[in-house]
Amino acid sequence: MALSVLDVYKRVLPKTNCGDCGRPSCLAFASMVVSEGEPLKQCPHLDAETLAWAEEEIDAQRAEGKWARRDPAADALVWARERAASIRTADLPGRIGGTLVRDDAGDLLQLPYFNEMLRIRSGRVEKMSGEPLTRWEQVFLCNHMAQGGSREPTGVWKGLVELPNTISKVKSMKRHVEDPLIERFRGRREELVEAGRSLGGEDVAGRGSEADAALEFRPLPRIPVMLLFWDEEPEEGYGARVKLLFDETIVEHLDIESIMFLSERIRQLLCGEGE
Repeated sequence: MALSVLDVYKRVLPKTNCGDCGRPSCLAFASMVVSEGEPLKQCPHLDAETLAWAEEEIDAQRAEGKWARRDPAADALVWARERAASIRTADLPGRIGGTLVRDDAGDLLQLPYFNEMLRIRSGRVEKMSGEPLTRWEQVFLCNHMAQGGSREPTGVWKGLVELPNTISKVKSMKRHVEDPLIERFRGRREELVEAGRSLGGEDVAGRGSEADAALEFRPLPRIPVMLLFWDEEPEEGYGARVKLLFDETIVEHLDIESIMFLSERIRQLLCGEGE
């Protein structure tokens, strides 16, 4: 049977997102193996038996023309929905917050999301406004439901590098989140603050931080995110800096991939970008 991207991810790879293969995540590497022909042996953590049977399967499906380009966002969404499918809607308030209501179709969770509201039923997520969610948004929301953390935020903020198993993601955070925000808002602190407020962010500059701008977002009830921005000072030789901080409990609510999805979505929304 042909191995899909999800098959390679779930049945073959270690799912540690260590980056030793040169890709930012195991899912990204699985996509390149199946759709682009990247050698599976580039993962140094596979035992000889696993590598042998998996390579045989992949070589056979390539010979039959069964492999083609895949959409990694679509694959990730299938995986996330599988994880969330067994969670009862009635159990979600205790796991992720929100308000449970009943209508003719049964239980429905209403969940604050930035400055909007979501409705969740039977693992399906949509905005109450009718505006579509991006696939990556659906991925991290489904993963949040499946993760099962229930602890409220403690108010202890940590950078990505301080969270467990994130070393391989620090460069990705800089390249895909921090650098684009610096490029967009360098010399435009007020624009950043205005953009943050439009997403429901609270301006908390001066509350224990020496940053030029500090915005606290509440994307989801139990997942606060802090954005700190220091503008450039050419006369002093200082360039602009951006840093995202997360409550220490975030790893109980989101896996590392989903933390990255959420961080990139914050950047997209602040910069006025699409998916």
